[in-house]
Formats: sequence, C-alpha cells, structure tokens
Amino acid sequence: MLKRVLLFTLMGAAFLAVVRTTLDASDTVEKAAIERVLREQRSAWNRHDLDGFMTGYWNSSELTFFSGATEHDGWQAALDRYRAAYASPGHEMGSLEFSSLRIEMLGRDAAFVRGTWHLTMSDGKTPHGLFTLVFRKFPDGWKIVHDHTSAAE
Repeated sequence: MLKRVLLFTLMGAAFLAVVRTTLDASDTVEKAAIERVLREQRSAWNRHDLDGFMTGYWNSSELTFFSGATEHDGWQAALDRYRAAYASPGHEMGSLEFSSLRIEMLGRDAAFVRGTWHLTMSDGKTPHGLFTLVFRKFPDGWKIVHDHTSAAE
C-alpha cells in the first residue's frame, strides 16, 4: 500500500512538473509576442507614424487611456490625444524608448505590463515617465486595452 501511495505521489509530482514547464514555455512565447507589439509601436513612433503606433491598441470605444488626470475613452480619443500632444503644429514626437519592462501573465489571454518611457526631443529635452498597460489577446494578436501613463515632473 505504501509503495502505491509513493508511486501515485511521484506520478502526480512528475505530472505537475510537466504542466508547469509547459505553462512556463507558453508564458515565454506570449511575453515575447507582447514585447514585439511594444517594439513595433516604438518603431512606428520613431517613424512619426501615429496610425502605425495605434495598431498596438484595441480599436474599440471600450479602450481606456489615462494620462495625467484625464481619462480618454476609446481608440479614437487616444489617437486624438496623441495627435494634439505630439503631432500638431508646435509639437514634435521625438525619439521613443521603452525600458524596465515587466510583463506578468494574468491568464492565457491577458497580461499586465509595467515599464518606463523616455522621449528624446530635438531641443535636447527628455520627457519621461512610467506606464501600466493591460493587454488582451484577440484573434489578430495582443492589443492594449488599458493604458495608464504618467510623466515625471
């Protein structure tokens, strides 16, 4: 009887190890896909392509974007905010970098991402700050469904 209990215990432990390894591998693949979205956004921004940058966001009226003390609801509102702040006369987009990325999987189709953003402007100014993103996996890939961005003062 003791041998059977030990055998089932070992089999259970082995099964859990295989499941955990499979989940870890899946997380690694999904995290890489999310990082790819952020790299593509950075590249689009640095080409001054706001439409390309916005492809990383869920194109929905349910998208939420918090910046400063203002909430912008919907994909179009987020795009309008970016255009006003960075692509309108008298403004520039600068060169964007992301760093200190921390991606935490919340399930197979959701992730929480934290990091820093840093712009380098032509006049030498370097606005920067923090962001918190919630990603969701859709049939066409990972998209940002919530963005909370703050700037350092």
